[in-house]
Amino acid sequence: MHIQDPTSQRLTWDKPPTNVLVIKKVKDEALLEPFKELCTFLIEEKHLVVFVEKKVVDDAALAKDTNFEPIRQQLSPFREGYDELSGCIDLIICLGGDGTLLYASSLFQTSVPPVMAFHLGSLGFLTPFKFESYRTEVTNVIEGDARIILRSRLKVKVVKELKTAEVERQYQMQDNGLVPQSHIDNEAGKVFMQVLHVLNEVVVDRGPSSYLSNVDLYLDGRLITSVQGDGVIVSTPTGSTAYAAAAGASMMHPNVPAIMITPICPHSLSFRPIVVPAGMELKIMLSPDTRNAAWVSFDGRRRQEIQHTDSITVTTSCYPVPSICCYDLVYDWFESLAECLHWNVRKKQSRFEEITDSSDTEC
Repeated sequence: MHIQDPTSQRLTWDKPPTNVLVIKKVKDEALLEPFKELCTFLIEEKHLVVFVEKKVVDDAALAKDTNFEPIRQQLSPFREGYDELSGCIDLIICLGGDGTLLYASSLFQTSVPPVMAFHLGSLGFLTPFKFESYRTEVTNVIEGDARIILRSRLKVKVVKELKTAEVERQYQMQDNGLVPQSHIDNEAGKVFMQVLHVLNEVVVDRGPSSYLSNVDLYLDGRLITSVQGDGVIVSTPTGSTAYAAAAGASMMHPNVPAIMITPICPHSLSFRPIVVPAGMELKIMLSPDTRNAAWVSFDGRRRQEIQHTDSITVTTSCYPVPSICCYDLVYDWFESLAECLHWNVRKKQSRFEEITDSSDTEC
């Protein structure tokens, strides 16, 4: 059995990239100048087609800049939930914090283009590049001179048995682009199904209820345990440094093929987080005797209520996120641990001063 050295993963283009998607953190005026610089560079010097969110293109602060207007007119706007980007984007460039990369991941529910993330936000665990050197860094990536790390995602299937009013509400949410366009009908009645690919985690919690949540966990069809507490986090190795870390899980390198299951405030002293092999299928359902419903969210988005007849199935997605490294996948990860989470940061113990023989000391 041959295991590929992850450090050998490099970005190679079948043909030079032509379409670039720029994701900018919304409502952050500090990013306007970097955004304008980058778009001008990509269009005028690299002659690329630049796709940008419509609400960013229509930003009043951007529209009143007359010098940038010729570039703004050349931007290709898109709307989340309405315009399909799959198959037409060669490279994604994120300006902001980790949320921009999570958002970029959510836009592509199948194959994801390579992602280059610049640290211009508050945390920056997933954004290794400094914007000061963007010309050199972007040029290197366009020329194919870059290492990549494949960040695994979770494929999540949510199945709900819905009443008529709820069916109409789900259709309305579809029309507004709030949920994927996916539903099925069966003989038992209306069944609504969502399939999502998430980068960090799926969180099932008790929501506003004052009672403990009580959910059953099935692994490859077998009941393994019930979670009594505030909820449960199912995360990727990338998500192990996010909510899961705050709930007491270990931090895992993104190249480790695994799924993490972390209870949230379990009402049991012996319930520790566990790691299962990637590819196993985890099913989450409310326990029959639970007192209340539960809530589920996907990378912090699309939060919705889960009833007794609903189910959530989680497994490893076959569509990872190819994240471009600044240095390499080992140094970038440990640098992020130290810089963002202050991992193993402490005052060092002073060494002993040289001890002299008391007989040599003058009285």
